Amino acid sequence: MKTFLTLFISGLLFASITTAQNCGCSPDLCCSRFGFCGSDEAYCGTGCQQGPCFSPPPTNDVSVESIVTDAFFNGIKDQSDASCEGRDFYTRAAFLEALGNYQQFGRVGSEDDSKREIAAFFAHVTHETGHFCYIEEINGPSRDYCDENNTQYPCNPNKGYYGRGPIQLSWNFNYGPAGSSIGFDGLNNPETVATDPIISFRTALWFWMNNVHSVILSGQGFGATIRAINGILECDGGNPDTVTSRVRYYTQYCSQLGVAPGDNLRC
Repeated sequence: MKTFLTLFISGLLFASITTAQNCGCSPDLCCSRFGFCGSDEAYCGTGCQQGPCFSPPPTNDVSVESIVTDAFFNGIKDQSDASCEGRDFYTRAAFLEALGNYQQFGRVGSEDDSKREIAAFFAHVTHETGHFCYIEEINGPSRDYCDENNTQYPCNPNKGYYGRGPIQLSWNFNYGPAGSSIGFDGLNNPETVATDPIISFRTALWFWMNNVHSVILSGQGFGATIRAINGILECDGGNPDTVTSRVRYYTQYCSQLGVAPGDNLRC
């Protein structure tokens, strides 16, 4: 997730003009997670801050823990080299503890919907971390992921907001709100994502639930989740090889979980 929703960066820049607590919307409008007023899913759905926010869909009876078994989780990790630092950092126990904060992950829609969401999440995690090998982005400190125009989540000049964790959280406009939601100082201590495995998984689930969860449940297909994570950097011919990699993991995990992957696999 090196650049997070490239297609929406312009919207994020304007979002810094107002805070989520003071959108100034009329009573019949919702304040979106980016601080804008509106009445449809983009404003009243996931991340809605105030107003007539849509109620979350009901959860089903699926047990994510029973799907993400030791065999499934370790089957991913065991494909990485024994010297990888992530092998001791990423654990199923840490994932399950982090999951407690996100009760709707893998538990909305039918059982097949749940399995497809779980397969999609771990497909992206596998690709981003190299089978749970990498905790931080390769050459991350050399990259500048500071959006100086975002005054709502200003960068600490002594910190780097490069990719960390299972989904490789990047940019100040992700570290800031993720930290506020989860309970750590994302702007001044972004390295926490690479030192605390539970917080690390929580950032991945936070990003997923705010940006990807509704996409895959809407029936747009796995390809739409790739677009939600890396936008035009990979989609529309941007990097077909990485798209192929993500799709390969997704279809592999769907097969393991006994569910059809569905249509629209590429973006």
